[in-house]
Amino acid sequence: MGKRRDNTMPKTGEKKRLRSSGSDRNAAEPEGTKLWGGRFVGDTDPIMEKFNASISYDKRMWAADIRGSKAYVKALEKAKLVTTDEMNKILCGLDEIHEEWSKDEFLIKDGDEDIHTANERRLKELIGAPAGKLHTGRSRNDQVVTDMRLWLREALSTLMEDAHQLISTMVDRAASEIDVLFPGYTHMQRAQPIRWSHWILSHAVALSRDMDRLQEMKKRVNILPLGSGAIAGTPFDIDREFLQKELAFDCISLNSMDATGQRDFVVEFLFWGSLCLTHLSKMAEDLMLYSTKEFSFIVLSDAYSTGSSLMPQKKNADSLELIRSKAGRVFGNCAGFLMTLKGLPSTYNKDLQEDKEAMFDSYDTVHAVLQVATGVISTLKINQIAMEAALSPDMLATDLAYYLVRKGVPFREAHGLSGKAVAKAESKDIPLSQLTMEDLHSISAHFGSDVSSVWDYRSSVEQYRALGGTAKSSVTAQVDALRKWLKKQEN
Repeated sequence: MGKRRDNTMPKTGEKKRLRSSGSDRNAAEPEGTKLWGGRFVGDTDPIMEKFNASISYDKRMWAADIRGSKAYVKALEKAKLVTTDEMNKILCGLDEIHEEWSKDEFLIKDGDEDIHTANERRLKELIGAPAGKLHTGRSRNDQVVTDMRLWLREALSTLMEDAHQLISTMVDRAASEIDVLFPGYTHMQRAQPIRWSHWILSHAVALSRDMDRLQEMKKRVNILPLGSGAIAGTPFDIDREFLQKELAFDCISLNSMDATGQRDFVVEFLFWGSLCLTHLSKMAEDLMLYSTKEFSFIVLSDAYSTGSSLMPQKKNADSLELIRSKAGRVFGNCAGFLMTLKGLPSTYNKDLQEDKEAMFDSYDTVHAVLQVATGVISTLKINQIAMEAALSPDMLATDLAYYLVRKGVPFREAHGLSGKAVAKAESKDIPLSQLTMEDLHSISAHFGSDVSSVWDYRSSVEQYRALGGTAKSSVTAQVDALRKWLKKQEN
């Protein structure tokens, strides 16, 4: 998997780049200096100023905003809307701003509504009048969605790496513990003996689908909106194909109204995060149960557990509980943003400012969950003795039916006869395997002395040799298939 440059990498708990300017409201720039301020007279209400601003969270797109602006000024020079000298001054100024952000030295001032305003304001401070030409033909409508697509494109690469590491960890664990058997459950009741590795791989396969969806999503994220203006496009000779190549987008948006007003790619990401965390929440729920004293199948590492402030004996699976709860957080982001979108009229509306917090928070959450899940899976210890001790003869009732099927009994009849055997064992308060031949003959004459071969858990597991089954050969094939798939993802 390719590594991304630090200056564009979204990070969990990203360092604050906001430093108080120390100035009061009266020292703020007059409204006329805002990108949209020429038509307005007087100051914005201070509460409205804060309510309207997004700089507190969209500043994390600083690198994407600078990258988009550098490409755009090159397009302006190509269209002869700025001179080569002006372009070079703007590029140098943007490089200096990039350096300030990188060193955590960029000073956000009152009046900086968003990352675009802040960067352009600073550019003017550095190079003067030429900075005013950078926005020629560009709207914040196409600028912000370009920044978001650039940022999310990098974020998806990080999540791909996270998911790849988790699946790889799960596959390695499945390969090394392939001989461990334990109960498989349906309806939270003991169902059939399976391999512990089979359980692990069931969750790895679900996550592999998440990675496939993420890869598909990148194609729809990587569409260039820059050059769409506010709504109608651009009246200038802006070479959008040049911008596409400069910013490494796969293709160009087809319709300017759609490009600036839709946030399908954000919704798709939020839904993806919801589904991915659904899978991880299900896995966490199983592991929480397996870690209880009642099950005692696994022991979580102390690194991923906490204690009780009152009960010294407690070891709480907080890592797993938080994984389970974070799914609800991302579901909420997805549902909330869809509710925001459902009643909007065409093109850009300020309601769309809700997109960034939902996107950033969901990214941070999924990024953290994938890393914690990897830590949990790589460090937990299994209790093979407890796992195999939990196997019971009643879990072989299906095998008893299969025994009869092999004797020529139709499955439906065999199922009923096996059920009668279970009832007989329960009435005698003995395990199914302790029924006598007399007991079994009273149920069906097809039972012979070779029925004793049914009461072997390893033989039971090994009969499921078909692709996808829990026999050792089948699980080994799953491991091999996932390793090949993981290798393919690295290319």
